[in-house]
Order: sequence, then structure tokens, then C-alpha cells
Amino acid sequence: MLKKHIFQGSAKEIGIQHGEQGKKQVIHSLETYEKLFHGYQFIDWNEAKERALQHVDAIEKYDMELIEEMEGVAEGAGVDFEDILALNARSEIALGDYGGKGFSDGCTAIATYPPVSEDVIIGQNWDWQGRQRNSLLLMEIQQKDKPNVTMVTEGGIIGKIGFNSEGIGLCFNALLTDKKSNDVPIHLGLRAVLNSRHLPEAVSRVKDGQIAATASFIIGKADEDGSGMAINAEVSPFGIDLVGGTDGSFVHTNHIKSELLKQNLTDMNEFIYDGSMMRYNRAKQLIHIATHDQKAITEGTYQEWLRDTFNAPDAINHFADQNAPEHRRMETVFSIVMNLSKRKYYLCAGKPSEGEYVEI
Repeated sequence: MLKKHIFQGSAKEIGIQHGEQGKKQVIHSLETYEKLFHGYQFIDWNEAKERALQHVDAIEKYDMELIEEMEGVAEGAGVDFEDILALNARSEIALGDYGGKGFSDGCTAIATYPPVSEDVIIGQNWDWQGRQRNSLLLMEIQQKDKPNVTMVTEGGIIGKIGFNSEGIGLCFNALLTDKKSNDVPIHLGLRAVLNSRHLPEAVSRVKDGQIAATASFIIGKADEDGSGMAINAEVSPFGIDLVGGTDGSFVHTNHIKSELLKQNLTDMNEFIYDGSMMRYNRAKQLIHIATHDQKAITEGTYQEWLRDTFNAPDAINHFADQNAPEHRRMETVFSIVMNLSKRKYYLCAGKPSEGEYVEI
């Protein structure tokens, strides 16, 4: 089980604590992404930092505290601010194969809520480079005038997957398209959602083309009485679209579902049909089996779904394909299940088929 780090204070102080206590993980992330940026984009680290700097103006206008926190991480870890900025713009840099076919990571995210499940539950497997398991940080951020945020992230990255003290939970899937902008990097948009107190505020942080690249954000919200719902926002430089119905469940993998977004973007994931769509249909099938059999859907049900190995190696529980180039060998790095109604959260570091979920 990952150790939980508790960071508190101002944005700068939180960043310094992140950098000091997670220095090993930050350095590991820097080593990983130096290789990945070269593998995907054929650029060196200096070029990656130059690309990241293109986002600074937008971030400063969006939320200056994000800049201050990244400065703190750099100070605490003993690296340059531009190094940490590049980590937080890693999706825009690593997956920026705009104009040519490319490879996306392989996450599978699921949400259920009434009437499909009694509680509002969201969960996902996060699939990426297996070596990044050694960069994982579980952190609770106690910040001033904002909700407390608990998230699992890679060392140096200040926004990712998790939940907050107001009952908001967040899952994330990368989407690879032919266009990006110099606006706010996806991972900083994730943090802004986790800093929100309710769904309208969360949506306001990602709408109107504020986010530099395209991604799926599954955002769930439950009030203290357990009532709530979830939405699936596909965000992009051209605005957002809410995909998925109101029937109580939806799934997202790594292809664009919004016909509205497709008017401005082309999906460049070359494995839509033999990868992303397979996992999408399998997850939908598992939900349908549970509802057909009238089984209660609980956190345990999610753990079973996320352990599913059908169609391996490209299963919901993702295994590395040893026939692929090294920088494209994606596998499940961690798995998380969040029952927002009951305020119960479970994490498995590594593949859930090989490990156990532990309550956070």
C-alpha cells in the first residue's frame, strides 16, 4: 500500500512538502518522461521544457496558485521550475503527435449512480508506463479556502485522479487528437476540478476551451445524504461536451464519443477498434450483466470489473504487450474505486489482478 503524505499550508508550502517528501518519485518521473518525450516526439528535455513554457501565460490567468505550487515542488525537490512544468504538461508534450497517427494510454473508467446502483460510484484503472508505479504518490492536500483533496499522482504532477472533502470524485482518460492549444494543461485542469465544491464549479473550470488538449473527465458528486450523480465531460481546446445518458451508468476509454467535438477534432488513436472500443464494450457488458442479474453494484463489484482480464493483454486489467516498442508498453499502474455516497475509497497499486485493494 502506498504511504499517504499529508501536505498543508499555502500553495507554495504544499509544493515544497511535495518536492521534499516525494523527491525520489519526482526524479523518477523526470527520468521516465525524458525517455518518453524522446520516444514519442524525438525531442530532448530542453525542447520539452520550451514547449511547456508556452502554457505559462494561460496558467497564470487561470490560477496563479498552480504556478506557486509547481514552484514549491521544484524548490523542494531541488530541480528547475521548468522541469516540474514539463511534467504537468506531459500529456500535451508526450501525446502531441498532432497530424499523424499515434498511440494513447489505455485507461478504462466507469461510473454508476441511481437507478443502476444505490450509491454514486466511480472508478478506473490508470494505464501507462509500468515503471511509473515507482513514481506514485498518494497525497492528502489540506489547503486554505478550498476542499481537502486526496489524489493518486505521479511525483511532480499536482493534479490527477482522486476525490475531495466535498464529495467530488474524478476519473480521467487521455484522448489523442490532431489539435492542441497553449491553454491550461490537462493535469492542471484535473486539479482545478478537485479544488471545486460542486458540479457547476467543476464544469466551469474546464468549459469554453480553457483546456489545452482533449480528454475525458468523469466527475461524480454526492451530498452528505448520499444522493448524487456523475457526468462525463469530454474537454478540448474548442469547448466541452457532456457525453453519456441519464440512465445511471457510463463508461469511457480512449476514443472521442462526442460528435460535437469531432466537428473540430480528429481522433488520432490508431487502436480505437482493436483496443479502446474493445475495453469500452467489455465494461458496458459487465454493467449489463450485473443489472440483468439484478445484483447490487458496490465497491466490490467495481473491484471485480477492474480485475477483468478478458482480451488480454489489452484488457480492462491491462498487461504490457512485450511485442510493442518499449515506450508503448502500457499496463495498469494503479486502480481506484470511489464510493462517493458512502465516502469509501479503495486503491490498488499495480494491476488489480495481481494485488489487493486497500481502503484509503
